[in-house]
Amino acid sequence: MSSLNTSRPVLLLGGGASTLAAARSLGGAGVAVYASGRTGCRAMHSRHCRTALPVPEDMDAARYWETILISKPDPDLAGCVIMVGCDESLEFVETHEAALRQLYVVEEFRPELRRAMLDKLDTLTMAREAGVPTPNFWAVDTVEDVLEIRDELRFPVMVKPLNSLTFMEEFGRKLFIVREDFAEVVEKVRLCREREHKVMVVEMIPGPDSLLSSYYTYRTSSGALLYNYTKSIIRRWPVNRGGACFHQSEWLPETAEMGRRMFDGIGWQGIGNVEFKRDLRDGQLKIIEVNGRLTAGHPLVTRGGAPIDLIIYCHLTGQSLPHFDSYSQTLRLWDPMRDFMAFLQLRRAGELGFRDWVRSITAQKVILPFFCFNDPLPGLAEFSGLLRKLVRAPLAMRQRAGQNAD
Repeated sequence: MSSLNTSRPVLLLGGGASTLAAARSLGGAGVAVYASGRTGCRAMHSRHCRTALPVPEDMDAARYWETILISKPDPDLAGCVIMVGCDESLEFVETHEAALRQLYVVEEFRPELRRAMLDKLDTLTMAREAGVPTPNFWAVDTVEDVLEIRDELRFPVMVKPLNSLTFMEEFGRKLFIVREDFAEVVEKVRLCREREHKVMVVEMIPGPDSLLSSYYTYRTSSGALLYNYTKSIIRRWPVNRGGACFHQSEWLPETAEMGRRMFDGIGWQGIGNVEFKRDLRDGQLKIIEVNGRLTAGHPLVTRGGAPIDLIIYCHLTGQSLPHFDSYSQTLRLWDPMRDFMAFLQLRRAGELGFRDWVRSITAQKVILPFFCFNDPLPGLAEFSGLLRKLVRAPLAMRQRAGQNAD
C-alpha cells in the first residue's frame, strides 16, 4: 500500500505467536511497533519491534501496563494503536477502557460482551439464544448441583472453568476431561470449587481435533464486517484439550456463515474469532469458544495472504482498507515440538502411525509459529525457553518427591 500512513505506532500487549506475527506484518508494512508482555512475548525479540517493554518478573502485568500507559504514561507511546494478543491483556484493556481511550486508539468493543466471552458459560448461553448450536452444558456451583444432573450426562464430559486464565495458572491445563466415571465428575467439581474456581459441566463432542474450525472477522459498531477468514485444525496437544499445534489455512463457507450468525446475533464489536467443532452424531457445527483478540493462529492468517492486522490498523486510523479476495488454501502452521508430543499421544492410542504423521507434515508447505530466517531471534528465544523448561522439569519433580518423602 503505497499510500499507507504509518505515522501512528502500534503497541502490542502480551501474546506469543499472535503478537509476533502482528509485529512482523505491521512492521513489514512500515508501522512502528512497540511490544510489552511477559517473558514468552516473542514480539519483543523481533527486529520489527522498535522498543521492548518487558513486564518485570516480580510485577503483575496489568499493574505494569497501567503504570506505563495511564498513571505514568510513556511519551513514546502517545497516541499509539493498542492491539492485544492474550486474555490477560484483553482483560486489562476492557477494565481500563475509558482511561485508555483518552490517550490511545483502541478498537471499538462492548465491554459486557468482552466479559461474557471470557466466561465460558455466558458464551454458550448467548450462543444458544442467537440460534447457534452448542454442546449440552450445565451450570454447577456445588456437588449437589452435579448430583441433580446425573441422569442427563452423556459421557465423555468436561469440567470446564468459566475463567480459563486463573485456572491455567493453577492447574496447568484448560479443563478436566472425564471419560465415563460420574464419581470423577463430582470429584473434579469439588476440587475446583475448593480452589475457588467457578466451573461448568460440558458435553464433550466426540471425534478428532481435525473436526475443529475457526472464523475470523472484525465487526464495526455499525455491523459491517471488515474481512472474512477461516481455518481448520489438524492436531492439538494435549489431544482433545490443548492448544492447536498444526493448523490448516482453508476457506470453509459453513464455518464462516455460523460465525457471522454468532457475531450478528449477539451484536459483537471489534476483533472476533469463534471456534467450532463438528458433531458427527448430528452433523452440526457447535460452538466451542469466542476470542476477542489476536490468536495463536495469526501467523497462518497473515502469511497465507490475509493481512487482517493491517486492515484493523487502517480502520482504526481512518484510512482506506486493504482488501483480499482470496488467500492460500495449501499452507499449514506447524509447531514441531508440540506436534511431536501430539503424535506420541496419538500413536499410543493407535490413532496415528509414524509414516502418516510425516506425510501430514510434508503434504503441503508449512510455516513455523516463531522462527523465520529474516527475523530469527524470536525463534531462538522460543527454543531457548523450551530448553529451560525441559531442564527445570526434572528438578521440580525431584523437589516435589523430596517434599513428599519429608
